[in-house]
Amino acid sequence: MKYPIQKKRRLFRNKRVRRDLIRKPANPRIAVPSFFTLMNLFCGFLSIISVSNGDFELGAWLIVIAGLFDALDGLMARLANATSEFGMELDSISDVVSFGVAPGFFIYTFSLHEMGYVGIILSALPPLCGAVRLARFNVSSKYDANDDEFSGLPIPAQAIILGAFYLAFRDNFELFDSLQNGINSVLIPVVILASFLMVSAVPFDKLPRFDRKSIRRNKGKFVLFLFYLFLILSFREIGLIAVFVVFICKGLFVGGRRFWKQAFVEENDQYEFIDRY
Repeated sequence: MKYPIQKKRRLFRNKRVRRDLIRKPANPRIAVPSFFTLMNLFCGFLSIISVSNGDFELGAWLIVIAGLFDALDGLMARLANATSEFGMELDSISDVVSFGVAPGFFIYTFSLHEMGYVGIILSALPPLCGAVRLARFNVSSKYDANDDEFSGLPIPAQAIILGAFYLAFRDNFELFDSLQNGINSVLIPVVILASFLMVSAVPFDKLPRFDRKSIRRNKGKFVLFLFYLFLILSFREIGLIAVFVVFICKGLFVGGRRFWKQAFVEENDQYEFIDRY
């Protein structure tokens, strides 16, 4: 005769055994992309320290370098076949710091602090919208993975735009003296636009996979990204600005064309079909 406590213990033990059999063993190769993810986080941390010490140029470059590590961790995960939920969560936490908090602190310390509480709210847009963007991406990628494009501006692109803006004009801030609020007259629209695009549904290209099948299928996109890389290596800060302006304009053009087709062209086709029958 078995007592109820013995039956419960046996039931619990059987559940634990089944759970251990179902659970996938840990993949030791996740250490490779995780290293680059942590370097991304470390660069974001160093950027905050550099900006707090008054070294804005180094702080901006560290945000750009964090973006490079973010691209490398995804590339390493695909090459090592080491994608995992752990890596996705670690990447999101790192991105919030490096591409949300760090650029927000950067633009506030650099210029927006002159606007008081309004400057605080504007500086909070990158981390707030970036966190929403990452949470939405993590949820949607589990159900509708799209290897060709992002829905909304990637948070690293938003951060690099803000860093590149400073780097491109750091020696020519007098160009903005004729504007009512100086450099803030340009910086504020850039921050608002980049933050809005992160939480929008505008499509933006993903970094193509470097394998034969992907290159053969996306030749045009692969050539375009090589052209981006050439501009950045050749013109540095100006190249960064030019690349991301083209990147955003391309996304807005593709998104606008899709919206037009869905809202007007397909609707007209539907009305024509109804009229026929």
